[in-house]
Amino acid sequence: MSGFDDRAMELLRMLRKDYKSGATTLALKTLKGLSRYVEEVKPGDLTPLLGELRNARPSMIVIANALARVASRLAGGETPLAAITRVTCELENASSAIARHAHPLIPTNAVVMTHSASSAVLGLFRLLAHEQHGFSVICTQSSPGHEGHSLAVALNDMKVPVTLITDAQIGLFVPQADVVITGCDTWLADGHFINKSGTRLLALAARAHKKPLWVLADSFRHSDQTSEDVTLEEMPASELGAPEGDWITPRNIYFETIPESLVTGRVSEQGVFSCPDSPRQ
Repeated sequence: MSGFDDRAMELLRMLRKDYKSGATTLALKTLKGLSRYVEEVKPGDLTPLLGELRNARPSMIVIANALARVASRLAGGETPLAAITRVTCELENASSAIARHAHPLIPTNAVVMTHSASSAVLGLFRLLAHEQHGFSVICTQSSPGHEGHSLAVALNDMKVPVTLITDAQIGLFVPQADVVITGCDTWLADGHFINKSGTRLLALAARAHKKPLWVLADSFRHSDQTSEDVTLEEMPASELGAPEGDWITPRNIYFETIPESLVTGRVSEQGVFSCPDSPRQ
């Protein structure tokens, strides 16, 4: 990565070390950080930095796709600031549209179960709360990063009842839910999607108890890769706090693939789609 200045390296470090933010939140942080970088540093050529940023978080294709759209607009003659601002607006508007489309899927006074922390799911919850649509939430703490804690705090601030559970209690609590909603980091070409590890167990439990599972995933999440060739990020094993021993090998794979056969449907900015049908790309 030689040739990058200190500000560019700072942006790359932020992207690589943020394991708590969902894909959309992290993409928006990256775009806004890139905008500040362009304003303050005024680099001559953004192409090398855009390429490095695109490859920084392989399990979160929304980041790579957003930066690819920036690169495309630059190639079309737009200024860097104009291109970044336009893509930022597209991503923010997609999240708002998803919340509007998903709203009718939540019955009044429903118990909604979710895993990890997704800005799209949080956006839906904010819309429901704003419209005084009664609901409560069961959320996992999502170990080892405990992203579910931030979601629980946000729901508490909205005065929405929330039950916070360990990931191991998924099977116990799914029967209490009316509907299961998850975010999505990447939607793969073979119909699988990538999300925080633990999502497959939630999907299997939802299927076993005949609970609908809706996945919120905008068009920024499309990938040409399949579940056979995708790279799943593995984070430092030190997060697990595992005991040391010659025969102990802790593993900390943050993301996993979930087949669309376990999914009731997908909600994108284009509308609601039953699986295995998909939104237009």
